[in-house]
Amino acid sequence: MNKEKNIALSALKHLKSILMSYSPISEETWLDYKQCLTTKHLSKGEVLYYQGEEPTHFAFIHSGLMRAYLSDEEGNEFNKNFFNEGRFPGSMSALINSEQSFLTIEAIENCNIIEIEFSLFRKVLFESSELMKFHIRYLEKHWLIEKEIKEVSFLQFEAKQRYLTFLAEYQEISPRLTQYHIASYLGITPTQLSRIRKSIKK
Repeated sequence: MNKEKNIALSALKHLKSILMSYSPISEETWLDYKQCLTTKHLSKGEVLYYQGEEPTHFAFIHSGLMRAYLSDEEGNEFNKNFFNEGRFPGSMSALINSEQSFLTIEAIENCNIIEIEFSLFRKVLFESSELMKFHIRYLEKHWLIEKEIKEVSFLQFEAKQRYLTFLAEYQEISPRLTQYHIASYLGITPTQLSRIRKSIKK
């Protein structure tokens, strides 16, 4: 029990530091924000939110690694994004529109997370200019700038250059990902990725 309590306290401290790194928040705002939060553990392979499910939460990763992917009717998986420590995985368009998610979000490592109840979060968000500043700055960095770079890469570059761009963008987590997951993200087969890696080493 003490171990779980320590992890929860560490996770909350981590989350607060991430919020503060984007924009200062007062203790009052932090206490309001804490009302939205629940700590949780996910084992490797466990799904946080399923494709086709209408989510009510998003999350903050204290430790571990997750992926967001979609599946077609044949069961083929296509990775859309990876989330490591300090990031906020969730199907935001589904949450905003109160509709089913087109993504599955899965733990690819054991994860300690904080779930954030979306309706409570929105209430606190619109009542706090401090939290609004954080939200805007986070969205600008991770949902606008990063997304634009990725889209340009996929439109303009061949597979080898897309892989090199991926390594630059995800240099912290690429060693933690399997060849399968990287290939799925790049839209190529693991065999093609293996060939690209060999050509780079030459």
